[in-house]
Amino acid sequence: MNRFILFTLIHYRTLLLSLLFATTLVLIRALITGSSFYGFLIWNLFLAALPYILTQTVFWYPFERIKNRTRLVLFLIWLVLIPNAPYIITDLIHLHNEYSFWKWFDLFIVFVFAFNGLILGILSLIDVFKFLSFHLKERWALIAVFGICMISGYGIYVGRFLRFNSWDIAIQPHVLSHEILLSLGHSKVWLMTFAFGLFFWMVFSVFRWVKE
Repeated sequence: MNRFILFTLIHYRTLLLSLLFATTLVLIRALITGSSFYGFLIWNLFLAALPYILTQTVFWYPFERIKNRTRLVLFLIWLVLIPNAPYIITDLIHLHNEYSFWKWFDLFIVFVFAFNGLILGILSLIDVFKFLSFHLKERWALIAVFGICMISGYGIYVGRFLRFNSWDIAIQPHVLSHEILLSLGHSKVWLMTFAFGLFFWMVFSVFRWVKE
């Protein structure tokens, strides 16, 4: 167990330091101002980390041993979770809240958390792209990732405007599906979906280009 913890700290040290930096900013703000208003960002960042934790767990586990049905279930769970990563960008809306009185510092805090959430999402998306590339041609794997980005864009809309959480798929599926059907007729839905989806796709493409 100690060896596993040590390996985790070494292998993910840069990412962990970035997450620690973001968390420290919120704690410092709470200590100085006496307000824990932005504490919710820590929870949002945890949710943003779940897709990457999932894909990395699968990545380190012998992929060939996982049954096809289990792979499908894991992928669907991941697909539900992945919008949580870029979702933190929309937390900029909280800068208009009365409790957000340190405007520039608060803006920096939200930016740091959004940056970390986006990085976690892209890293997880790259993992999934690798998995898809094992079974599909690169062109089809890229098309699949593009579709995932669009789904994530819509997921951000569902979270920010319809105010649903990832677990509502299991808790209140009928209410969620009803609200989703009603939302499809609004132009704002498609604008948000394509704007965030294309942004997610472009960041993924840049990371992939840099890696190559």
